[in-house]
Amino acid sequence: MAKNIVVLGIQWGDEGKGKIVDLLTRHVDAVVRFQGGHNAGHTLVVDGQKTILHLIPSGILHSDVKCFIGSGVVLSPTALIQEIEALKGSVTDIEQRLRISHTCPVIMPYHILLDKLRENAKGKKAIGTTGRGIGPAYEDKVARRGLRFGDLLDENICRSRIDEALDYHNFVLKHFYHSEPIDADSLVRESLTFGEQLAPMVGDVTVELTDCINQEGSILFEGAQGTMLDIDHGTYPYVTSSNTTAGAASTGSGIGPMLIDGILGIAKAYTTRVGSGPFPTELFDETGATLASRGQEFGSTTGRPRRCGWFDAVMVQRACLISGVSSLCITKLDVLDGLNEIKICTGYEVDDTPVDIFPDVSRLSSCRPIYEVLPGWQTATFGIKTYAALPQAARDYIDRLERLTGCSIDLISTGPDRVDTIVRKSPYS
Repeated sequence: MAKNIVVLGIQWGDEGKGKIVDLLTRHVDAVVRFQGGHNAGHTLVVDGQKTILHLIPSGILHSDVKCFIGSGVVLSPTALIQEIEALKGSVTDIEQRLRISHTCPVIMPYHILLDKLRENAKGKKAIGTTGRGIGPAYEDKVARRGLRFGDLLDENICRSRIDEALDYHNFVLKHFYHSEPIDADSLVRESLTFGEQLAPMVGDVTVELTDCINQEGSILFEGAQGTMLDIDHGTYPYVTSSNTTAGAASTGSGIGPMLIDGILGIAKAYTTRVGSGPFPTELFDETGATLASRGQEFGSTTGRPRRCGWFDAVMVQRACLISGVSSLCITKLDVLDGLNEIKICTGYEVDDTPVDIFPDVSRLSSCRPIYEVLPGWQTATFGIKTYAALPQAARDYIDRLERLTGCSIDLISTGPDRVDTIVRKSPYS
């Protein structure tokens, strides 16, 4: 039976969503990205060969699957063209299998410039954005002065939209940031060139996805970033500029929520975070350094080192609640191999009062984690493909996470390669 599943991160991003999307793509006919931009970085490893994607859905490595970029994604034409060119040596028929929504907001050069100028002006109060224009592009979308991808296919519309946007942005650049204004004529020419290059891939994503469903096809909705970076439900203001929760799969693709059959949440066996913001279980000791080293915790988009800490069951339970997660996948279990003990955050002390619910973000920086300590396992789990083959202590750890989060852990990743996965129950079974 056809099934439509959402795959999304339920921590602060970098949970390994790309690998799981790639693994599950063999069950589906289409994969769609529904939010975010090229600030996302999904790393896929197949037969030892690494592929890093930023905009193109992680199903692109499967030659019989169509990939869609939905209207909830802010699109950088430059980044997309570069990504397509980089994949051409190893992936076939990209232009024939990739569809871009004509209503995708476009990231323009002034968005990138504004993003960097703002972060520099904030100094120590900077959010820690990737500086790729994501936030300003979403702002223009909401302010109704942004360009959408279909606008790049018509010279008159493109020029009108750019003139309107630059009336505002050049004023801000010149008078607030004391930066040079952007020339409208050259920007129009560049934008039209991008539109011409990508025009064969532009289409009505909602109609094509609906046709797929009507023909009993299955769709996988691929989230970017993580639940706790959601603009509404995350650790605001240290969040991304889009909705990263399951509800965004509908609004960002144009497919009604009643057509979604399940939500698979992805979480690391520990916790990481990039950039600024509160992180109760963050480790500043040798164990934290060990997790970072073994887990190769550097951003696939920015190369920035990730902050590392113990698994926060309170936060994950909250994320599962927000998105209605139906099952979990735990990734990077093998990174915990060899530790004498492993801690799980089961609550917090807020103003010296124990709480077992995720506190308001204003108190998150000052709260103290309450830990439960489990014994580690002194043997390798790397590459193990069956649950029974895991050491007992590792199984006890997984069982405990299930009880604390209230969600069934159906998949466990034990290495970066597609095949290094324990499937206890497939979302498509």
